[in-house]
Amino acid sequence: MPPKNQNNFAGPLDPDDWPHFRAQGHRMLDDMIDYLQGIRQRPVWQPIPDQARDAFRTSLPAEGSALGEVHQQFMQQILPYAIGNTHPGFFGWVHGGGTPVGMLAEMLAAGLNANLGGRNQIPVEVERQIARWMAEVFGFPSSASGVFVTGSSMANMIGLLIARYQALGPEVRSRGLPQGRLVAYASAGAHGCISRAMDMAGVGSASLRRIPMNAQFRMDTAALEAAIDADRAAGLQPFFVAGTAGTVDVGAIDPLAQVAAIARRNGLWFHVDGAFGALAALSPTLRPLLDGMELADSIACDFHKWGQVPYDAGFVLVRDSEAHLATFATRDTYLRRDERGMAADSPWPCDFGPDLSRSFRALKTWFTFKVFGAERIGQVINETCVLARYLAGRIEAIPELELLAPVALNIVCFRHRGGGDGFNAALAMDVQESGQAAPSTTMVNGRLALRVAIVNHRTGREDIDKLIVAVQQLGAARLTTPHTESP
Repeated sequence: MPPKNQNNFAGPLDPDDWPHFRAQGHRMLDDMIDYLQGIRQRPVWQPIPDQARDAFRTSLPAEGSALGEVHQQFMQQILPYAIGNTHPGFFGWVHGGGTPVGMLAEMLAAGLNANLGGRNQIPVEVERQIARWMAEVFGFPSSASGVFVTGSSMANMIGLLIARYQALGPEVRSRGLPQGRLVAYASAGAHGCISRAMDMAGVGSASLRRIPMNAQFRMDTAALEAAIDADRAAGLQPFFVAGTAGTVDVGAIDPLAQVAAIARRNGLWFHVDGAFGALAALSPTLRPLLDGMELADSIACDFHKWGQVPYDAGFVLVRDSEAHLATFATRDTYLRRDERGMAADSPWPCDFGPDLSRSFRALKTWFTFKVFGAERIGQVINETCVLARYLAGRIEAIPELELLAPVALNIVCFRHRGGGDGFNAALAMDVQESGQAAPSTTMVNGRLALRVAIVNHRTGREDIDKLIVAVQQLGAARLTTPHTESP
């Protein structure tokens, strides 16, 4: 390395030996392709040894290392200890499995290194095309606007902020909120990010009314109307209601058409949190379950869940692009817009959300739809629901297992009859640590459930059967071995 002084710069960070770098790059790509090709031969998840953790507790390196050496550390100490959602036996949460196509697209995006905040560049057109595609899928007008974000937590936040702007007008951006005036509504089964968005938007989480659910875990619309009437009578201003397309615990879909009608009668912004469930619209079989979603003012979804796009690829689609633009657009001097040149072609993506520096998330989504097509992705989505029903049937046929909730989409909640909540929580950990399958847990009607979310396109019946065998065998072992069960 040349000395660093006033007369001798260290030079660029490009390789000194491009052929050697190219060969190392091919090895790295081959290793990841081998990893995905042989994913079934690996455990779904495995506990992390102290030695692996200790490797990440060293000081900041002052001097660099060879790329090959760093790659080896990745292979030995990072790759084996990920959460496992690329594996067909991963059922823990609603995590997509990604695809080799998406991986390659991510590599291309990283090489291009485009900042998608804006400017006159074709990558922005790719993002706009996906917004038009989603408008077509969800039944929105072609003039609808959309923007990529990290995930549906941020997409839901954007929907809420547009609703806040619509309720209070432009002054809310400069003067802030009138205290204790706005109230919003969501199902008791809605994702916690809705409450968090209320907090971050300055409305306050206490101003979110959690509406009770019926026996199918869907929002009780009579209770929703009663809550709106009560708030109006108390002098408050209802402004936002979130319907959920695929609840986090059991995968239920709120009665979206009824919620839309209530929102319209009461002048509320109707938002759909479709983090994973909205993409069921790609399946002709499942699309009727989403009746009413096309009436929404905004929809949040994640391509990195059922769409199988690599993380992160959240998206929000907004019916009224002018309302969307008015909520976020600024005109800072250094972001001036011109009629031609690099500063032309506005409005830009940064005018529709909080981020100015943004990665080219749209490219891996674009590649996924271009390579596989919407029909094939819809088939994958439907097949995960078929597998969920297969799992529910297996559970109902096994005396020691109990189904705890109706199967609406791709999530199955059940428990082992051999013990209480502590037993089932420990059993879930036993299954995870076995490496055979990876369910998570949740609470259903006050009882702890093993929660199986079938999202990965690689998952088949053999993976469901392997899960059942693991639960039965490890449950039996836990019953015959003395354990202390937590209350």
